[in-house]
Amino acid sequence: MASPKDLESLQRELASLAKRQGDLEDVVLEVMERREGAQERVRELTDRVEAIQAKVDDATTRRDAANAEIDAEVATVNKERELTVADIPEALVALYDRIRAKQGGIGAARLYQRRCEGCRLELDITELNDVRSAAADTVVRCENCSRILVRTPDSGL
Repeated sequence: MASPKDLESLQRELASLAKRQGDLEDVVLEVMERREGAQERVRELTDRVEAIQAKVDDATTRRDAANAEIDAEVATVNKERELTVADIPEALVALYDRIRAKQGGIGAARLYQRRCEGCRLELDITELNDVRSAAADTVVRCENCSRILVRTPDSGL
């Protein structure tokens, strides 16, 4: 038979183990609650990632469609340019291409009411007189931006 001291020691140990078990159960519950919170946050973030990915996919699809449309338009414009350039003297096309490369893609500009629409500056009277006196088939250029001036009835000559 166990002595009273042994029984008392066992009872203290049981109480200590019961307290330790309670503490561990509290820790387990806290960890489970944190885990559930973390899982919920993961679900929220996963949903957000999926929504953002859907937007990215949509934007990518629209971008690709726009690029295809632009490529088709470029091909059409290039074909039209080839047909137009066929009727223009080669030296003039070369001059236009050189100016266009220097001037950000615009090699010729309309002369409208005495103003070059390429650089938006009004031609002075001397320049206007030179343009006025030039033959209709003479290539005239803006002295400010060097673009080829396209004369129209609205040129102000």
